[in-house]
Amino acid sequence: MKRDGTVQWLSFFSKWGVLIAIGLLVGIFALLLPAFLSPSNVISILRSISIVTVIAIGLTIALAVNGLDLSIGSTATLASSLIVSFFVWYNLPFGLSFALALVLSLSVALVNVLLIVKFRIPDLVATLSTMFIFEGIAMTYTGGGSISEGMPRLDGTPTYGKIPALLKTLGQVPAIILIMFAAVIVVHFLLQHTKYGRLMYATGGNMEAARLAGIPVNRYRTLAYVLSSFFAALGGILIAARIGSAQVNAGAGYLMPAVAAAFIGFSFAGQGKPNAIGTFAGAVLIGVLENGLVMMSVPYYSMNIVKGSILALALASTYWHQRP
Repeated sequence: MKRDGTVQWLSFFSKWGVLIAIGLLVGIFALLLPAFLSPSNVISILRSISIVTVIAIGLTIALAVNGLDLSIGSTATLASSLIVSFFVWYNLPFGLSFALALVLSLSVALVNVLLIVKFRIPDLVATLSTMFIFEGIAMTYTGGGSISEGMPRLDGTPTYGKIPALLKTLGQVPAIILIMFAAVIVVHFLLQHTKYGRLMYATGGNMEAARLAGIPVNRYRTLAYVLSSFFAALGGILIAARIGSAQVNAGAGYLMPAVAAAFIGFSFAGQGKPNAIGTFAGAVLIGVLENGLVMMSVPYYSMNIVKGSILALALASTYWHQRP
């Protein structure tokens, strides 16, 4: 009986460990830092996790089909470079620039699908390759430098284009936070309440069984990688909107936090599978942790130790819960 009770408690902590961890961190930081729960700091946390969450939401869809997209950071960098260049170099209107940046960034997904679905290269290796390829393409396109208003083009031609106020608005509160919530809600509905989501989970659960059941697994794997690149590109546009320029490898720093958020989300509510709400909870956990550590003046180079430990604990909780 005692052992059964212990197992139940362990199962409870495994199921709700992410929320418990968030609650403990908030409580500790609130005691140590009186300003931690101030409205301005809460908004700051939400703003800081917005881009990570949007990018991680796309990764969550790829994980649903048992895939892994490591090219999301490069996709974000490419989209950021493209949209700023369209404004500054070519003086294109907002709508056209936004659409072109998204569509051209989906070329990453097409290459991923070609390598993974057609050539059957393992997704880890394939997307690692495209990560380097498109990182190089973005850097070549920008000449290895940043793009901002007033900077000449690579050949020295002066530029007169301006980044529109509408784009900058997307990177500010409340727009960037609303976009994050919209992405979480849309993907949650897609995965949990549509046949497309159910078939993606079926594909990820057992691809061969799904194929024998008549599910067009390659079609759903393709859809997953396209959506992953779409949200990564959207995240890249938000990066450009937030900083008002295109910076070298701007999206690279979002790769590992996005991966961590998505994998931490596996254990949310004991689902043991990728899910949008869990990914958001994982991003909140990382955001609360980073914000609190910064306010406590912890050196930035030590934060990865803490974040890596949190990820390891979250994964241990997930796979312990799934053990036979």
